[in-house]
Parts: sequence; structure tokens; C-alpha cells
Amino acid sequence: MRTVQQQRRTVQLGGTPFGVKMFTDGALVVAFSDIYTVHGSENPAKEAGLRLGDLITQANGIPVRTNEELTDAIAAAAGGSVELRYLRGQNQMTCTLTPVRERGTDAPRAGIWVRDSSAGIGTLTFADTEHGTFAGLGHAVSDSDTGTDLTLLTGEAVSVTITGCRRGSAGSPGELRGEFGGQQPFGDIKANTSTGVYGVLTNSAQAGENIPIANLQEVYPGEAEIVATISGQTAQRFAVRIERVNMTASDPNRNLLLRITDPELLRATGGIVQGMSGSPIVQDGCLVGAVTHVLVNDPTRGYGIFAATMLKRADAVQEGNFLGKSAHRTFFTKMVKPEKKSKKKTEQHRSKGRGEDTK
Repeated sequence: MRTVQQQRRTVQLGGTPFGVKMFTDGALVVAFSDIYTVHGSENPAKEAGLRLGDLITQANGIPVRTNEELTDAIAAAAGGSVELRYLRGQNQMTCTLTPVRERGTDAPRAGIWVRDSSAGIGTLTFADTEHGTFAGLGHAVSDSDTGTDLTLLTGEAVSVTITGCRRGSAGSPGELRGEFGGQQPFGDIKANTSTGVYGVLTNSAQAGENIPIANLQEVYPGEAEIVATISGQTAQRFAVRIERVNMTASDPNRNLLLRITDPELLRATGGIVQGMSGSPIVQDGCLVGAVTHVLVNDPTRGYGIFAATMLKRADAVQEGNFLGKSAHRTFFTKMVKPEKKSKKKTEQHRSKGRGEDTK
């Protein structure tokens, strides 16, 4: 039997923090607010069948991409019914929303809060300067209030300076804090998928040395390093141990189980903290994966995704085939998703952006 050696691709190693600014392709329903009318408390949005996480894309046949456009469509109806088209998961749906008049103002109100943008901090996994792409986070950007992955309209990646860190402890994930840089964005975000955020480079990213990406079969349980930034803009290497490698996991975000062993990182952060999603995992001189989750009850441990999986998605962006440009759940301001435990809601979603009351 002859062994065939697969050729490795080379990319620039990440590990530096970056900021994500995203606008959604519609208005995301993030909360309901009852309206007080002459008939008592009412909620037209709920009565129309809308739910948290629905993405409103049209109102009376007119595209809706911002909070203001939805507000204007409701106002233009002058109290009349508004036909809405929206996405629920991957399903296109419609409903008829009939605003009610608020007692005291007589203004037509819908009874919902919507959001059309988000911003937060994560870690760059790699930059592929040969093909003009970048990859980061290792999971999708999702809304903090609903847990719904954000459907991307436009987005940009900018440099970030880490200004502080709150240590993690059992039951309370820590977080990195940072400030967005004032310089030009280094990339346009083209895809927000369950395996990460991907885009095209428009300027030089703060990436490190060239490094080959390991083939899946080359990754094994044992000593490794993660590359992360816990202060300023300078990435450092920290010792970890890959405890398990699962090439058949149904969730690609959990192909790797790792434990932080580096004393310096444990002193500074307590382990994996929010903001470290996307931190590269290096083993035997190769990029093997990226950090995706922290275990809520043990911040010294977390999950990772194969780097080869992220490279495949980055290649799809370069080819113009944005696989999965939609929604599977995040982020923001602090980018490491706590592990989701069975039916208990232990995963904390964090996403900041413009919200607007369309009451």
C-alpha cells in the first residue's frame, strides 16, 4: 500500500484581535412591547404571528434593510394593515400586521423592537494573502437577545486594541475588552456562517508568519499552542493540550477538545475567555484549528474547529460561492461562545448594535 501525502496550503497566522461591524439583511425582531390603547394592552406583532428572531425583509412589497425603513413603512400605512415578509430560520413567511393607536399619542404602533446591525470583538484565525481572503471566530455572529445568527447584508473587519480582561471562573466566562482602531478596515466581510466569519482583504491584516495548514488526519491528542492577544495588539503563544480529536462530530465547532495548561494565561484570564474565538491552535508547526467555545463550568477547557474546515469556507468566498451566508448562532462584543449544555440555557449570546422600538 502506498501512502499519498496531501499537499499543505500555507497562510499567514492570526491570533490578533479584530472588530466586526455588520449590517443585517433586514430588521431582526429582538423584543416585544405591549401597547396601551383605549381597549387595554395589545400587541399587534404577536397577534400577527411574529416571533423573536424573525428577520423582516419586506413591508407592503418594499424591501426592508434598516430599522428606519420598517418604521417608515408602518407610518406610511397610516394605521392601516402592513403585509410583512420575513425569514424564520431558512423559511420564507408572510403575515399581516395591523398597528394599533397608542393611548395618549394616537400614533400607530406595532409593538416590536428590531435591530439592523451589530458590532463586537473576536480573533483573526488566518489571512490568505495569495487568495486575498481572511477567516476568524470559528462560529457565526448571532444576536445577543435572541440567539439568532445574523443574516449578513454588509460588514467590515477593523483592527482592535485589547485594553483589559475580566478573568473567567466556573459558571462565569471571562471576557477581553478592547477598542476599535481608527484606521481603515482591513477587509470586507462576505459570509457569516456556522464555521466562522469570512471575507476579502482590502488592506494588510495584522497577521503573523507563514504557516502550513494541517490535514485532518495529522491532528492528534497531545501538546499544542494557541495564539491569542490578551493585551494591546501583540499576539502571544500559550501552551495547551488537545485532549480529544473527533473527525466525525456532527458539529464542526467541536472537532477538538482542548485544555489550557499555560500558567501565564491561566493567571491572566483563568483560561479561555470571550473574545478569544478564532484564536489559532498550532501543533507541530502547523495550523490545526481555532478556538470556538469555552466550557462554562470549566474555563480552562474549550472546543475548537479544524483549520482545514475554515480554509475550505474561505476558498468558497474567494470563488464567489458564499456557502451558508445566513444564520447559525453569537457573538458579540466578546467572542467565545460558552458551551451549550443539553437543555439548560448556559450559552450567553452577546451582540451589540442599533436597536429601535417600532411601537
